[in-house]
Amino acid sequence: MLAEPPPSLRSVTTSTLPGQRRRPTGPTDPNSRTPGGYWRRLLPVLAVLALLTRLPSFRHPLWSPDEGYLAVQARLLASGGTLYATVVDRKPPLLPWLYEAAFALCGDGSLGPLRLAAIAAQLLTALALASTARRRWGDRAGRAAGVLYLLVSVGLNPEDAQAATFEVFMLPFTAFAVRCADRGHFARAGLAVAGACLTKQTGGAALVPVLWLAWQHPRSWRTSLPRTGVGLVVPILAVALLTGPSRFLFWTVTGSAAYASFTGSELHVLTRGLTNTLILGAGCAGLLPPVVRVLRIARTGAGDLWLWLIASAGAVLLGLHFFGHYYLQLIPPLVLLATGALQILPAPRLTSALSTCACACALFLVWGVLAPRPDLAHTERLAAAVEARTAPAERVLVWGIHPETYWLARRAPASRYLTAGLLTNYSGGRDGPQVGEKYGVDGAWPVFRAELADRPPALVVDDSRGKPFAPDRLPTLRRFLAARYERSAVVDGAVFYVRADRPSPGRT
Repeated sequence: MLAEPPPSLRSVTTSTLPGQRRRPTGPTDPNSRTPGGYWRRLLPVLAVLALLTRLPSFRHPLWSPDEGYLAVQARLLASGGTLYATVVDRKPPLLPWLYEAAFALCGDGSLGPLRLAAIAAQLLTALALASTARRRWGDRAGRAAGVLYLLVSVGLNPEDAQAATFEVFMLPFTAFAVRCADRGHFARAGLAVAGACLTKQTGGAALVPVLWLAWQHPRSWRTSLPRTGVGLVVPILAVALLTGPSRFLFWTVTGSAAYASFTGSELHVLTRGLTNTLILGAGCAGLLPPVVRVLRIARTGAGDLWLWLIASAGAVLLGLHFFGHYYLQLIPPLVLLATGALQILPAPRLTSALSTCACACALFLVWGVLAPRPDLAHTERLAAAVEARTAPAERVLVWGIHPETYWLARRAPASRYLTAGLLTNYSGGRDGPQVGEKYGVDGAWPVFRAELADRPPALVVDDSRGKPFAPDRLPTLRRFLAARYERSAVVDGAVFYVRADRPSPGRT
């Protein structure tokens, strides 16, 4: 039997109406009485913290293959490519379009502008969480939520936390969706969920707390639910019409069945999932104790936040890959739950949480600055070799899982399929029976064969290095290389093939 809650907690053991602000029990910041005074003081603090926590992101030209994939996509789109036709991926279109816009404005030789955009995305997420916490629990809670979020936002492997990829740009939409629903602005909440879904499909997890708040709204669910639906559906339909409804549906929903399979890599995937869970736990070490403490002794009226966390955990499980960047989606609801818990615990608990999170943040930032990037070094060597052996107008095929090679070498890919994963279902170390030609994206191999026949690449780089997608395991690619190409060199373990009938470009 649980002990009787202490007097300081008895007043909060009953639930608060969702969307209704709980009056703070302590004094409020006098500056908050001046219009905008609260935010004028908090915004610079959060902006500086957002910049500091993402400084390691500027250390490398690339942090992950996802960044490389997006960079190559953006170049192809800028040169006249068509999304989901001649430029393909399993992701929604907002981030490829953002990369394309950044390259158009600032040039396509650096991801620096995207790094700045990622800082802005993290700042917006922190502001949305601070606004929600302030409405529910008062000024101090707002400040705590914003600061805590930025401190724990880097609590993963730097490759996952510092990259300017899908989850980072999805999170502001999810945080604003809950903020809008908390205020009864359900059309805006639906629009924000649509933005999250159009950045990455798992952003739809934010719809669960939004629907809960719509159902519980004191006015009427008969108006709040339809408004949410309209806000959600209209932008998604507009994007589907713009990109082609059937192509949009295939590449974002129906074309990924084999990718989500768990067969053949169970131990590897489970190990990765456990490792990333432990890493995130270390990054959030200051948040977990207050959540567990209050969960045992009090009900805080945060049903929507628990639903948000559970739905986000389901999104992490979806696809059964457990990549570290998937876990970023858990951080916003966890921060709000911890903030709510800290408001009903003694004041020293907040100081302890902030100190612990700051120490963890510092360790992760040091990791980000000092951690070596052997994959990037390998890719840079390959890119230099590709650039030296081809002319700028020639197309190449890099048979591997590092599409950033094309971007670093400034060479156009010979196929719309930028990685071997799309053609073989290899991803993240999958090494079982679910890798091969028949497990690729439906209909991809006939298109791939036609591309190679129509415009044979000047150079083929086999970067499989003994992995399950090696050409000798793929009859179509093996025959193509044997019929038209000659082995010319080995660079850092990757085998280079040149076209037998290709005139010498006059390079060494």
